[in-house]
Amino acid sequence: MASESKDGAAAADATDVDPEVEDRELGKRMGLAQKAFLLSLPEDVVDDRGAIVAELLEAIEKDGMSAFYDFICREYGVERDEALAGRLKAANETEVKALDEREEDVKENHGEVEQLDAAVARAAFYDRIGDKAKAIELYTAAMAMKQSSGQKIDTALRMVRCGLFHGDLALVKERLAAAHTLVDEGGDWDRRNRLKIYEAAFLLLTRDYDKAGKLFLSSVATFNAHEMFDYTQFVFYTVLSAMKALDRVELKDKVVDSPDVLSAILDVPSLAEFLNALYECRYRDFFAALVELDPLLRRDRFLAPHRVWFVREMRIAAYAQFLESYRSVTTASMADAFGVSRDFMDGELAKFIAAGRVSAKIDKVAGVIETNRPDLRNAQYQAVIQKGDVLLNRIQALSRTLRV
Repeated sequence: MASESKDGAAAADATDVDPEVEDRELGKRMGLAQKAFLLSLPEDVVDDRGAIVAELLEAIEKDGMSAFYDFICREYGVERDEALAGRLKAANETEVKALDEREEDVKENHGEVEQLDAAVARAAFYDRIGDKAKAIELYTAAMAMKQSSGQKIDTALRMVRCGLFHGDLALVKERLAAAHTLVDEGGDWDRRNRLKIYEAAFLLLTRDYDKAGKLFLSSVATFNAHEMFDYTQFVFYTVLSAMKALDRVELKDKVVDSPDVLSAILDVPSLAEFLNALYECRYRDFFAALVELDPLLRRDRFLAPHRVWFVREMRIAAYAQFLESYRSVTTASMADAFGVSRDFMDGELAKFIAAGRVSAKIDKVAGVIETNRPDLRNAQYQAVIQKGDVLLNRIQALSRTLRV
């Protein structure tokens, strides 16, 4: 958040910092979690490990991130430099001493506002160096102090961001719930918008692309969470999640023709072709763009955990869209439209038809795919009957209980 200072010692001067500049600096720090994630990938996916380690070490020394340095050495096999570790420890001790002096001063000479600032500055220091447990402990203590609802929301969002940095989804879920409660009680537009983006990022990690897409889209014209990622990355996530969440008509209106999306979509290789090829029914080009996007999905910490699922869902969406135009079509014709072999298309459709994801059947002998569109009205009628039976059973059970 803009109100979070770069480090504990500089917190008193935070009001002199341009909020957007500060948020972008925090965004760079959040980007270190992405770089650390790359170290967990195999060499055939990440061939620039040495450069990534060098960039991480430079940022770690610049910001005194001793706990984060211990983490990447322990988890990702980065060779530990004891001299660097010593410098980080010494720098941290100096900052802690300054924070101690500041807290003593505000307790003796200042009021509740300054005491809160000092408490948040100490929490922000541990957050910055990568000590999640200590940072959350201190943020929680700061939340209990007397303050405005806006300040409480800021601290709750800091904890969400801390959890996202460290990949602690349980913490993120808990803090998001707290932030929602606070925002509902009196959050302004800026904080509500940030909360949407934080939650959407969490939903990507938990594979709820439908809800994530809608939250991202609601923030396209008002994006302000530079502390999470830059606008290009935001558009990348927005387009991918929207392609999963929206039907073709909504996709055209909210994404394909969106000036805000168009302003950044070309900055992501193959993303525009991926989107437009699906909308324009250019399935061969769509598959080619999907293959070209795959390395970006593999290397992104928000998208990689569910990459296989997302690629499968996009294939299903394309197959279903293609088949909507036909009552029957030859397997060879469909395979040609997608630029794949007939055997591949046979196997793909058989798998998805058996799973109930594509409404069609294959006549293997004739080499024909026959669509089997579900009767929506009949399906709705059957659903009402089923739910009605359940309701009647519950009413009967309740009446028996009351008579007893």
